[in-house]
Amino acid sequence: MQQGKIIIFSAPSGAGKTTIVKHLLQVNPKLAFSISACTRDKRGRAEENGKDYHFITPEDFKKRIENDEFVEWEEVYEGAFYGTLKSEIERIWASGKNPILDVDVKGGLKIKQFYKDRALAIFVKPPSVEELAKRLTARATDSASSISSRVFKAEFEMKFENQFDEVIVNDNLETACAKAEKLVSAFLDDEVTVA
Repeated sequence: MQQGKIIIFSAPSGAGKTTIVKHLLQVNPKLAFSISACTRDKRGRAEENGKDYHFITPEDFKKRIENDEFVEWEEVYEGAFYGTLKSEIERIWASGKNPILDVDVKGGLKIKQFYKDRALAIFVKPPSVEELAKRLTARATDSASSISSRVFKAEFEMKFENQFDEVIVNDNLETACAKAEKLVSAFLDDEVTVA
């Protein structure tokens, strides 16, 4: 198995993790985005298989679970599965880069548990739950009930921040990106001996 490191970003929805991950991919040539697998349909023409997600059928997803092909997976709601394929991590390592993952809190902790010292798990949190609600409302992509359930879930997810290696409070995007750059560079430059 190819040796490498993994960068995990997890956060409540709307905290800014995807924006930070995209920034890191632009500034750090050692990173490559790990594409998650999912069973949902593509959202219009904007999404591409193998670029945004690996879109697979629920039957295929379940077979892959049985074959132990996932680092982590979750049935987000009935029949809707999301997960990280081991083959995706291996593909990135084989290319000489380090995978960076943008995953939910549960998934992030499972990946950290799986790869241990080879993984840097970073939790991105909003300055407050109120600010998160404002950001979700400003995005104008969710209904009021969806925003309410995301805020409720965020309050629950923020209880896990102490299980991550690092926490970035995203009250200023530029500052949060700069902190993320420093943490990731230090981790990638540090020689870790893997047992």
